[in-house]
Amino acid sequence: MPILNKQNEKDVKKYEKFVSEFDGASLMQSLNWANVKFNWIQEAVYVEDDEKNIIAAMTLLLEKVPHTDTYFMYAPRGPVCDINDIELVKKLVVEAEKLKEKYKIFVLKFDPNIKYNEKLEIMYKEAGFKVLNKNMNKDDLIQPLHDMVLNIDEFSEEELMKTFAEKTRYNIRLAKRKNVEVYYSRKEEDLKIFYELYKITAIRDKIGCRAYEYFNAMLNSYDEKHLRIYIAKHENDNLSAAIAINYGGELFYLYGASSNEKRNLMPNYLMQWEMIKWGLQTKCKKYNFGGVLNLDPQNGLYKFKIGFCKKDGVTEYIGEIDKIYDNKIYLIYTKCLPILKNIKRKIRNIKRKVISN
Repeated sequence: MPILNKQNEKDVKKYEKFVSEFDGASLMQSLNWANVKFNWIQEAVYVEDDEKNIIAAMTLLLEKVPHTDTYFMYAPRGPVCDINDIELVKKLVVEAEKLKEKYKIFVLKFDPNIKYNEKLEIMYKEAGFKVLNKNMNKDDLIQPLHDMVLNIDEFSEEELMKTFAEKTRYNIRLAKRKNVEVYYSRKEEDLKIFYELYKITAIRDKIGCRAYEYFNAMLNSYDEKHLRIYIAKHENDNLSAAIAINYGGELFYLYGASSNEKRNLMPNYLMQWEMIKWGLQTKCKKYNFGGVLNLDPQNGLYKFKIGFCKKDGVTEYIGEIDKIYDNKIYLIYTKCLPILKNIKRKIRNIKRKVISN
């Protein structure tokens, strides 16, 4: 059955084994990630060869469009297969389309973490897909088009440290000299420390703030081998915190937060280095710093991440690939989404002003 039966423990294990062992698969394609996105419906489809081995898979999240009976279907950072094999991807899409018997789906969207390739983009367009990437603005896309990904495969700590920018190495050493301490945990009390710093960061950097339940669901969805909460402190002050997930040979720095105090001690740099060391210890191939929306060399977040990724630079993905089933609803949805994002941003800014006053 190409639609995964989540009640069949054997099939679920087989599916998750394929995804977790596939080179380059994102943690967002793991079945556990859907537990984090608990307000979405989860489905999964796959394709097998003649020997019943899975050769392609796609974990799907479905969300009902408000005030309609239609669904948006999304495979975050999927599918899990050779993206260059268009025919295989099309077979996987056919399996996903069987879900239309259960849901009224107006679009299937996927955004694989594969580098941009003009030839590949043309191939998908010729196969009947719509491709969204550098021709769109950031509010038109779900995931950032650019990531900072550090290759750590077969590096020692000393070798990898030498690839960082000189200022980054200096800041790591500075934090050590100033007696900044970094520890990791899975205790809920430390998750609460992270969340308090996260709220401070959201106000300072003018970004959205997720509910505590979202991070608690994340903690409960991944065991001690896969998720850690990192906290950097100085004396009795908690200065910065982060959530990292180790999945499929890649260490993902998912969320970071920091205090407004003692920023001159550079706690974020030492915390990042300790998380990278976890990736080295567990033989990860990559350390993923996450997305960057502003490629201006003077942008603070860009400068911070590029200091670690000096040798690898910015990774540009192919973008979002859409299979459209209802053009009318698709047009309305894609036109309204940026407007809704802008409204939410304005509401957040008003709330921040109220809090600051």
